[in-house]
This record gives sequence, C-alpha cells and structure tokens, in this order.
Amino acid sequence: MHETTFLILAALAAEPLHGYGIVQAVSALSDGEVKLRPGTLYGALDRLAEQELVVVEREEAVEGRLRRYYRLTGSGASALAEQASRLHRHARAAERNLGIA
Repeated sequence: MHETTFLILAALAAEPLHGYGIVQAVSALSDGEVKLRPGTLYGALDRLAEQELVVVEREEAVEGRLRRYYRLTGSGASALAEQASRLHRHARAAERNLGIA
C-alpha cells in the first residue's frame, strides 16, 4: 500500500470527509510531510472506491459546487488495520536493529 493511500484511509478512519478535509487531515497526520494535490487525491479516491475501501457517503452543494463526503468501508478499515500492524512490526524490527528499542 502506498503512503498516500495509507494516509487517506487513516484520515477517513476518524470520520467522513470531503476532498479538502482529506487534504488537511493527511497533512496533519504526516506532520506536513505529505501534501496531496487534487489530481492525486481524486485519482486515489476513485481507485479506493473501485476496490470498495471507501464510498461516497453523501453529496451537498456548497456555493454552487458539489462536495462529496467519503467514508471508510469495513473492508477499508480492515485493510488499514492490517497495513498499520505491518508497518508497526517493521518499525519495531528496525528499532531493534538500531539498538533503540
């Protein structure tokens, strides 16, 4: 799983969000290290929706523009939990090798 995919799923684990909300949440989760561009975000969301990891929960019109709110599915939550566990195991192994754990 790519870092951006992981962070998008992690952002949606807390609550359904619209595109700009996802961009802000990903920036916060990564301490500003990851800055999603709209093309990257919406391409990833389309792919995640095809994989049934996220769904559009609702749409609303704001100042004449359609705002879609995305929600993590059960499959998305499982994929995120599995990836988080895998990354955690790998980080612990690296820390052991470095002698800092």
